[in-house]
Amino acid sequence: ILNGFRKRNKSKSIPMYLYTEEELNEYEEHVRRCFGDYEEVFHEIVSPDIHLDVILIPPTEEAPYHKLITMGAGAYRMNVPQELSGYNLNYAEYVLYLPADWDVKSGDPLNYWPIGMLKKIARLPIDCDTWLGYGHTIHGNADAAPLAANTELNSFILLSGVSLEGEMCDFKLSSGKFIRFYELMALYQEELDFKMANDTQALLDLLPDEEFPPIVRPDRKNYCTK
Repeated sequence: ILNGFRKRNKSKSIPMYLYTEEELNEYEEHVRRCFGDYEEVFHEIVSPDIHLDVILIPPTEEAPYHKLITMGAGAYRMNVPQELSGYNLNYAEYVLYLPADWDVKSGDPLNYWPIGMLKKIARLPIDCDTWLGYGHTIHGNADAAPLAANTELNSFILLSGVSLEGEMCDFKLSSGKFIRFYELMALYQEELDFKMANDTQALLDLLPDEEFPPIVRPDRKNYCTK
């Protein structure tokens, strides 16, 4: 569980980490190629460290759910441990799926919390001077409370981002940055406990095929209840 990380000294100024225009063009082209076409982007108004936009890919007949993909997190080089330096884990962007009938443009907390968590997780490596990768888990609240009033889900696990064809969506920019994509899967506390006692694959083996891709459904079945 990712908690207890050392916080940055907020009294020190934090520089901006931004994609170049060329990197942005390459990134958007790759997202369209891997995840699907889009016309809408939720642009960030205030950007203290990275400029974190969220790409919105609407439901289609082939993929009947919303795809929300961060754009900007990968401009920041995460603090990956030295022993993992050879695995291209320094840069990441994040993907979250919501049901087709979800009001993704609503500011109501009962609708907005998945997007809020997406942005919170994308900034966690900066805020906590750490890194995120496959199998990492994050509680939404320090006291492990549910993520919102309309769900008992309380945490997320990071899984590999894949296309509809099942291919890995990671790619390398012409600038040399290798961008990893991670899908966010919401968990119940019991599922998180099971993962920590076993491992990521053991948890995934418990879930039926219909839970993939991992669409965030506030009332989905808990697969680790007593």
